[in-house]
Amino acid sequence: MKMKTTNVMDMFEEGKVLKICAPMVRYSKLAFRSLVRKFDCDICFTPMIVAPDFMRSVKARDSEFTTNEADRPLIVQFAASDAQTLADAACVVAPFSDGVDLNCGCPQRWAMSEGYGACLINKPELVKDMVRHVRNQVDNPNYTASIKIRIHKDLRRTVDLCQKAEAAGVSWITVHGRTAEERHQPVHFDAIKTIKDSLSVPVIANGDIKTLRDVETTHQLTGVDGVMAARGLLSNPAMFAGYNETPLECVWDWVDLATNQGTPFTCFHQHLIYMLERVTSQPERKVFNSLHSTAAVIDYLHNTYGSPDTQTVGLS
Repeated sequence: MKMKTTNVMDMFEEGKVLKICAPMVRYSKLAFRSLVRKFDCDICFTPMIVAPDFMRSVKARDSEFTTNEADRPLIVQFAASDAQTLADAACVVAPFSDGVDLNCGCPQRWAMSEGYGACLINKPELVKDMVRHVRNQVDNPNYTASIKIRIHKDLRRTVDLCQKAEAAGVSWITVHGRTAEERHQPVHFDAIKTIKDSLSVPVIANGDIKTLRDVETTHQLTGVDGVMAARGLLSNPAMFAGYNETPLECVWDWVDLATNQGTPFTCFHQHLIYMLERVTSQPERKVFNSLHSTAAVIDYLHNTYGSPDTQTVGLS
């Protein structure tokens, strides 16, 4: 089944700051993407998929990539170290998505040792080649090829990488405003602004977006075309709709979506742990975190917060 493609580039033309759900290993899967889309998320990314594994086995393709007709606009993120493998993977997912993104930002040791992720920011010629291969081989001219990067200590190297990618036809660039070595240090908004000012393609800012106000602040500081959130959305999937904490309606929406889509219990439970973390006390969390079945979780939610119909305001 071939699905209708959104032209993501047209969304940038509309002039609003796009709100994007980041690729998150284990977490930005179909059920969660369906949830954040209900709360003003404009574009969603799949979790990072390792392109050679994806191409090697049908089993990997079926387990790593699930979608449905409502799951759009959708960007599929790949880890790859070889241009043709990336282009092959892009051609496989192109009928069911709106673009592919090359991960050039994952700082984990296993990824770097395989030639994936953040080590690619030091290989601008390879990145250029990978972008060009996707551009040339996917036959839909509206299909996007983007990259998600971290920054160098010497920002001139990052600007050079981005300008090379732009010359190769990159659609847009997401910048996580930290170096590969930095974890919880403050985001370098000045660096994101410098990159934005040196390119003509859209730039997305990533890092420390926890509230809708952060979206606005980041836009004002950097002039970016969109913002991408990860942990902020995990703890509050309704963040982009302006809620400061997860509303009860969102919790029950998650229960419905996850049970309908057969989300495995550990994933179902973990998302709720994140969502309830800021709105529950330590003793409540201890009880909730120790529950072992979907039925027990649903009972707990009913008993603690009432049914979905009785109360659709915030949890507090």
